[in-house]
Amino acid sequence: MSYAEIYEGWKADPEAFWMQAADGIEWTRKPSRALFDDKAPIYEWFSDGLVNTCWNAVDRHVENGRGDQPAIIYDSPVSETRRVISYVKLRNAVATLAGALRAKGVGKGDRVIIYMPMIPEALEAMLACARLGAVHSVVFGGFASHELAVRIDDCKPKCIIAASCGIEPGRIVHYKPLLDDALAQSGHQPDFCVILQREQEVAHLEEGRDYNWHGFQYGVEPAECVPVEGNHPAYILYTSGTTGQPKGVVRSTAGHLVALNWSMKNVYGVDPGDTFWAASDVGWVVGHSYICYAPLIHGNTTIVFEGKPIGTPDAGTFWRIIRDYNVKVLFTAPTAFRAIKREDPLGEFIRKYDTSCLKTLFLAGERADPDTIKWAQNHLNVPVIDNWWQTETGWAIAANPMGIEPLPVKLGSPSVAMPGYDIRILDEGGHEVGPNTLGAIGIKLPLPPGTLQTLWNAEERYLKSYLSHFPGYYETGDAGYKDEDGYVYIMARTDDVINVAGHRLSTGAMEEVLASHPDVAECAVIGVSDDLKGQVPMGFLCLTSGVERDHGAIVRECVKLVRDQIGPVAAFKLACVVDRLPKTRSGKILRGTMVKIADGQDFRMPATIDDPAILDEIAEALKGLGYPKAA
Repeated sequence: MSYAEIYEGWKADPEAFWMQAADGIEWTRKPSRALFDDKAPIYEWFSDGLVNTCWNAVDRHVENGRGDQPAIIYDSPVSETRRVISYVKLRNAVATLAGALRAKGVGKGDRVIIYMPMIPEALEAMLACARLGAVHSVVFGGFASHELAVRIDDCKPKCIIAASCGIEPGRIVHYKPLLDDALAQSGHQPDFCVILQREQEVAHLEEGRDYNWHGFQYGVEPAECVPVEGNHPAYILYTSGTTGQPKGVVRSTAGHLVALNWSMKNVYGVDPGDTFWAASDVGWVVGHSYICYAPLIHGNTTIVFEGKPIGTPDAGTFWRIIRDYNVKVLFTAPTAFRAIKREDPLGEFIRKYDTSCLKTLFLAGERADPDTIKWAQNHLNVPVIDNWWQTETGWAIAANPMGIEPLPVKLGSPSVAMPGYDIRILDEGGHEVGPNTLGAIGIKLPLPPGTLQTLWNAEERYLKSYLSHFPGYYETGDAGYKDEDGYVYIMARTDDVINVAGHRLSTGAMEEVLASHPDVAECAVIGVSDDLKGQVPMGFLCLTSGVERDHGAIVRECVKLVRDQIGPVAAFKLACVVDRLPKTRSGKILRGTMVKIADGQDFRMPATIDDPAILDEIAEALKGLGYPKAA
């Protein structure tokens, strides 16, 4: 069947569509129906089914004769470690850890915070929670103590599982002191903590509270899988950039299983047994959905990579891993490719490795600018597919369905809506606008399985944050348009659409133009306050490695490019060259923080910022442009 036939089939009978998709999962008790709408606009999926995530991700593959297949491949250039863990070894490790947690009183509905680096034990901890019906909340390893404390107080974990340290290029990140400081700040205290001691740093354990990972599991009875209701929370994931009152996205068990399993074949085009690599971190939604759960649920081999796209040791690391482990699909953020492209603009490292096993590259996490896509297409000779989704949705809202029917790629678009998502472009009054018209992107309710069910202990906030602005729709917070073929274009966060003398303009469109300059490796455009026009755009340019031309000349060329391609209406005259852009650890550019610095407003240091020192560099660059302006 074609994409159009499948999408229209879903629209005609969503109930039948999702019940058929549910057949791909093994149930203890099959659900009587797919959608439960009696609490609308809070919708639930497969609520009266009984199911276990860990059984579907691990045990069933062992039971079906594939126990010797690699489940997890761990490659850590920063610790010079490689390991291959088969499905049967993974099952045994997870059952033992779950048994140890159960022996200490962890059971169905209890929360467990996981604070670990990119190591296989992080996935084992997630799966052990799922095995017991406990609700895990993974907090990015090395996250600041205050932010960890806020999450501890919000989800009130019975247990915290952590590692002694993380490893970054050239330094050790001391996790245990951060955890101790967070517990000193938090009102809630867990019953106990489990610490994996890494050889790079052995942490002090608090007697009576802290247990060594290995000793904790010695001699325990392995735990069986505990079936839970379909609407039982699988995990809580706090959205990046959360400040003050945390926003904990709740993912329910059955919808998560069904949607992720469906997506692996239909969106990403992989079959059981294939190696799938999502180069992300388990602290982010991509790590939850496509490092841990979806590949294992679908019977793939997943890669846990502890390193960086550059510097561990060079810009060829991704290509080595693809070659060494026969990777069929790579899924990563555009920022990773921009970093590689900046270090290796001619793609010389790619030619050192045989990457012929790679069939598709998927990009997500932020807008994939056409220039980066073209660079990847030219050097890898595979389809480069943008897909768009959010922490809240858990899987792709819009994508090119490679397992159904590869559609023509349109640069700058993540392609078309996936079944379950009815995407509408809305004006400020909530009315749908026509093709090629910029507006707020809404999704008609109900959202499909696998998306957020609510916010943890904050249902009113969920309704207010996502469902109240456009009644009957989920508000994505993104702005964009659809073309006459139904292709979606994500141009900016709603906050990043700027108003220049009454003209609503997308900063993303300007970034596309700037990224097309041959000397520009990466860029960001923000809107800064202007007495005459309300707002004007300002560009920040990171240059390709090795460029030694006059910066002033490059800026002038970029200003002319925007004027030529978008027009004088953009009023684009302010730009500067910077060494790097402020980003979250997941690679999102902190445009909102840059705006506040430029406008002279107070701002709170973003919890997820990768390197706070970059903000000082941005402030210096802004001074050179005369910002913030004197009162």
